[in-house]
Amino acid sequence: MLSYKESLKILKKTNALLEGHFILSSGLRSNQYVQCAKLLSYPKQAQIICSSLCKKITKNFKSIDVILSPAVGGIVVGYEVGRQLSKQTIFAERVSGNFILRRGFKIPKNSRVLIVEDVITTGKSALECYEIVKKSRSKLVGFSCIIDRSNNDVLIKKKIVSQIKLNFKTYDSNNLPKQLKKIKPIKPGSRNI
Repeated sequence: MLSYKESLKILKKTNALLEGHFILSSGLRSNQYVQCAKLLSYPKQAQIICSSLCKKITKNFKSIDVILSPAVGGIVVGYEVGRQLSKQTIFAERVSGNFILRRGFKIPKNSRVLIVEDVITTGKSALECYEIVKKSRSKLVGFSCIIDRSNNDVLIKKKIVSQIKLNFKTYDSNNLPKQLKKIKPIKPGSRNI
């Protein structure tokens, strides 16, 4: 398994770890942001990170039937984890503001489902996928992601298995440090796509 330092090195090498002034999905601001899409645009580096994550997944979750990921960010990560673990992999899409299964995807009743994300911050998307698991009358095995940015405010109460845990300082837009006030903010996330 990759160490924290080795994982961070790959994030920096692929320009997935960004610095600037970012508006997060929560509306809070930060001077750092992780754009997993940049990591995933380098297949060999993504394979290395996901291989390490798969080792952690198999160590923490004994039996998985289906991997479910939220679109957009989780699709590639879910696919790569599913490929490496030889598990069926599907994704949920947002329609009229809610995640649903489309494209003929189904979760067979009593399946053991692992929800895989690129980044978990609040846990909102992952928990919306959990609702799909419950409606399918299946069992949630757990949550996994490349980057765990959650903190005490995370909505997920179960264990999150991640490749790397990152803690970024966040600020309310009315209480920004001087250096952030000087930088034009950008909103790089995919939540509102």
